[in-house]
Amino acid sequence: MQARIGDLAALLGGELIGDPDHTVVRIGPLERAGADTIGFLANPRYQSQLAASAAGCVIVAPAMREAAAARGAAIVVADPYLAYARLSQWWAAQGRERPAAGVHASAVVEPGARVAPGAAIGALAFVGAGAVVEDGAIVSAQAHVGENAFVGAGTRLMPRSMLSFGCRIGARGIVHGGAVIGADGFGFAPEAGRWTKIEQLGAVWIGDDVEIGANTCVDRGALEDTFIDDGVKIDNLVQIAHNVRIGAHTAFAGCSAVAGSTRIGSRCTIGGAANIVGHLDICDGVHISAATLVTASIRKPGHYTGVFPCDEHASWEKNAATLKHLHSLRERLRALEKKTS
Repeated sequence: MQARIGDLAALLGGELIGDPDHTVVRIGPLERAGADTIGFLANPRYQSQLAASAAGCVIVAPAMREAAAARGAAIVVADPYLAYARLSQWWAAQGRERPAAGVHASAVVEPGARVAPGAAIGALAFVGAGAVVEDGAIVSAQAHVGENAFVGAGTRLMPRSMLSFGCRIGARGIVHGGAVIGADGFGFAPEAGRWTKIEQLGAVWIGDDVEIGANTCVDRGALEDTFIDDGVKIDNLVQIAHNVRIGAHTAFAGCSAVAGSTRIGSRCTIGGAANIVGHLDICDGVHISAATLVTASIRKPGHYTGVFPCDEHASWEKNAATLKHLHSLRERLRALEKKTS
């Protein structure tokens, strides 16, 4: 596909510098862009790439306006990264083929399931009895929608994803391949050196506009539901244990994990490989760095980092700097002790 940069400027609500009839056929990075490419500059650290780029058009912030104009065509917007995100959505929508509405001949839709006329059920997919698949939803090839589950309007279950029995996902969600929503949480009672399974009787409740990455697991609740509010974004290979509650617009990077019954507030960010132990409360607006181990509740918004132990980020940086000198301080102390002994 191709697009006029004048049309893209109108789409993004930006100021166009240059020929509106110039066409581009791809979005690409500045350093490898050609005349048929539109790129963007979101981080001022990469300004050096701007002058040397051969991109046909560059999306920039007002502070970069003159530098961009000296190079060639540009679209000036308040937030280039947000503009890039919106442009990527538009571009994908133009090029992505939507499956035809209806049920593929090889799919299984059990009696009592309700599939809206505008929904698409792919090859070898399964929709259980009593399940609801709303208008515009896509249940891709080999995806599984369990009995009495609910798939909201416009939500996409990608190939080989699973929404287990009794679980719900709202509108406009995306569940990537290999993700399992509604597996049993880890619940066992010790009995004479062995383990007796505790049946997980809850489900998973997921709001609107939630994206769940590939091979991520969200466990069903033991008694009440595991709860994920609107707008939450979860990366690949993330573990959300039973009865966790996650507030709106919180985001998780890959390989992070949350143990059972922890409550996480709204608009938090959880870095890659961070771990949060069970039965904690994390308030709104908390940002946890990558590989951090959280072992206590956090009741004050802010940036937290570290495994020795988790602390406010500024305090952690000072302690980490001190820790680097611990060995030399110990040797100096030993030398002083020998002098005074």
